Amino acid sequence: MKLLRTIALDPSDTFVFDKAAEPGDWAVSGAFRFYDRDPAGLVGKEKAAFRGGFLGVQSWAWSTLVQIVPASEDDCRHLVELLATQLVNHCGAPDLAVARVAAEEEVAFAGSLCTHPVSTLIAVHRSVTDGDVRESFRKLQLREGASHGHSRAFSFMEVEDDAGPDGGLDLAGLSSEPRRP
Repeated sequence: MKLLRTIALDPSDTFVFDKAAEPGDWAVSGAFRFYDRDPAGLVGKEKAAFRGGFLGVQSWAWSTLVQIVPASEDDCRHLVELLATQLVNHCGAPDLAVARVAAEEEVAFAGSLCTHPVSTLIAVHRSVTDGDVRESFRKLQLREGASHGHSRAFSFMEVEDDAGPDGGLDLAGLSSEPRRP
């Protein structure tokens, strides 16, 4: 079995998101965090989280990238219980039994993204089309001739797995702080 963990190749997530996930945190898509929000009304760092963030479950924070890692059945059960607790604490789930059902679905979806080899990095792009949230996922792999390991962010290239995003993502424009000339 394989699941997702957050990874930080550089400190950029600490600038892009209000709260950056801790590296190594179990991760899920996290799109449900925006269920009661109008995506068109999101601005700044909240918009960045909607457009390109995975949710670190323990930290309840965002990561641009996740890594496919091996996981045991115990890891999976622990993740479900952790997410269920977070859903009760942060999202108003009425009790752990109800939250557990939702958590199992989220963890199963995260597992379904793990069709690539262990250590593959995954990025997400969310958009809204005709009122529906669409998620597309991309894998990142080492550039030809790059050393193995994830020590350098620029040694990766993007490989499309799904239909491409709508493009034009301006990370500087998503910041709530004014741009310097």
